[in-house]
Amino acid sequence: MKREFLLVGLTGGIGTGKSAVSRMFRDLGCLIIDADILAREVVEPGEPAYGKIVAEFGRQILDDEGQIDRKKLGALVFGDEAKRKRLEGFTHPEIRQRQARIVAELITEGFDGIVIFDAALLVETGGAANMDRLVVVYADEATQLKRLMLRDDISEAEARTKIESQMSLAEKVKQAHYVVDNSGTREETERRVREVHLALLADLKARQASPP
Repeated sequence: MKREFLLVGLTGGIGTGKSAVSRMFRDLGCLIIDADILAREVVEPGEPAYGKIVAEFGRQILDDEGQIDRKKLGALVFGDEAKRKRLEGFTHPEIRQRQARIVAELITEGFDGIVIFDAALLVETGGAANMDRLVVVYADEATQLKRLMLRDDISEAEARTKIESQMSLAEKVKQAHYVVDNSGTREETERRVREVHLALLADLKARQASPP
């Protein structure tokens, strides 16, 4: 069965405001698949990844109710590439399976709109290659730092370390079909999101007109 919808990857860097842009696309009628929600689901008690993570990192990462405390786990793997890779090895396959099931269900239902897969590590994990289009949310470094310092209540040095631990935003922008600059006002970002949405609608129309 031909997939009638356009599958669009949405990514960015920490502090760029990707979540806000995702909400703007949702308000324009796009269907959002949020990788962060999937990531939370796959580490629930009883899920395969839960047992593997607890066995690997110990029960000190659990809260009082036996749930994985994402902040504790994040602090444990931050800056340790080997630990991060092991964690991703437990979670990423499960996330991909859930995403694939959702996509398969939408194909079966005959959905014919725009589906946005909102994922912070879409380029790093190679998932961008499976998207019809890639949208990257950009913000200049000063804006990134300011937002991250406010959000996480951390120093500029800590914020800079977090930004530098990620893949370069410039590298992601190079791979993008469309870029949303979120360095300015909300109104400016909304205007750009509407422009990109119109372009994606044209891409969708072209896809649907093409032979199976």
